[in-house]
Amino acid sequence: MLTAILLSSLPAALGLVVGPVIGYKSDRLRSRMGRRIPILFFSTPFIVLSMVGLAFCPQLVEAMHRGSGIPAVGAHTMILVVMGCLWACFEVFCIAANTVFGGLVNDIVPQAVIGRFFGLFRAISLVAGMIFYFRIMGKAESYFMWIFIGIGVLYGVGFILMCLNLKEGDYPPPPAVAGRSRLLPAFRSYLKDSYGCPYYLLFFAASILSGLASNPFNIYSLFYAKSLGVSLDAFGIGIALTYAISLALAYPLGALADRFHPLFVNLVALALYAGAMVWGAFTVRNSSTYLVALVLHGVMSGIIATAGASISQRLLPRSKFTEISSAGGVLNSLMLILVAPAMGAVLDAYGHAYRLTFVAGFLIAVAALVVNFSLYRKFIAMGGAERYIAPE
Repeated sequence: MLTAILLSSLPAALGLVVGPVIGYKSDRLRSRMGRRIPILFFSTPFIVLSMVGLAFCPQLVEAMHRGSGIPAVGAHTMILVVMGCLWACFEVFCIAANTVFGGLVNDIVPQAVIGRFFGLFRAISLVAGMIFYFRIMGKAESYFMWIFIGIGVLYGVGFILMCLNLKEGDYPPPPAVAGRSRLLPAFRSYLKDSYGCPYYLLFFAASILSGLASNPFNIYSLFYAKSLGVSLDAFGIGIALTYAISLALAYPLGALADRFHPLFVNLVALALYAGAMVWGAFTVRNSSTYLVALVLHGVMSGIIATAGASISQRLLPRSKFTEISSAGGVLNSLMLILVAPAMGAVLDAYGHAYRLTFVAGFLIAVAALVVNFSLYRKFIAMGGAERYIAPE
């Protein structure tokens, strides 16, 4: 349950505040660097510092222990406290960066090839994941300090280079907000733009459930592996294999999304994932069957992620993209705050019967399938791929 709170509920709770504010401000920001890049540039140093702080978390607590005389049990508690604070700092700025990064992609990538862009984007991330899980995951418990430092440096260098080498286009003036006090009118405008349209509420529900289906198994996959005697090396190789298969599928899936629309491809992916969850619930009994299920889960959830990556780019209005996207993030955060700890509490109550993560994944995938089909029918009724215009 603590794992769920740190990895899922805490980021979700922070996202309730950070995402909407950053999304609203970014859509209306005008500067020489654009409306997205300044926020990315500002967030990057804090993300790097948080990663480096996590790397030295034991040393920080040891220094506090020597300076304040905290007993050994208290020192262990302090490790969790310091880790939680650093993780919260990381999440605040990471949420800010991720909120505007989607908007940056939407601003500079042509709509006709955006599915293929996300396919290639995912391919690069999969290569990084393959390297990590094949070569590094097995050493995570022994060399976590250097791994955190490496991640922080790589992130910092990568994002700074991106910010310095990308140029945003010109934007029309932001819409005026009436009233002497801008806070209340801005809040009303945000609620009206984001939650005043039933079609977008349906889109939010479809997106949230699609992403949530893989959440139960994802959070506890490593604990599940350890309960069956799967080594970290074997676990890492299984994830690397998953990424290798997903890498081969990434660009074709992006092309299929461009050809048939990502909503349709996402429906097929959700059905496949539901089937994989049924297989896992009835079949996984030992390390061998677990590794097969791990690969199946990873490939099928990866298909959902790749196929659905450009849905928001195709359905939301470009003028208010990050504002409306962040509103969906608020609802997603509320779901994560509730679902992940609930799954953790169920597992704690039932003796860590991790097979239940397959059951939860199946139920959420079925719900996602129903809601996405309803959204697809609405999309077709509004003109489909040829004549669709996003409601303003």
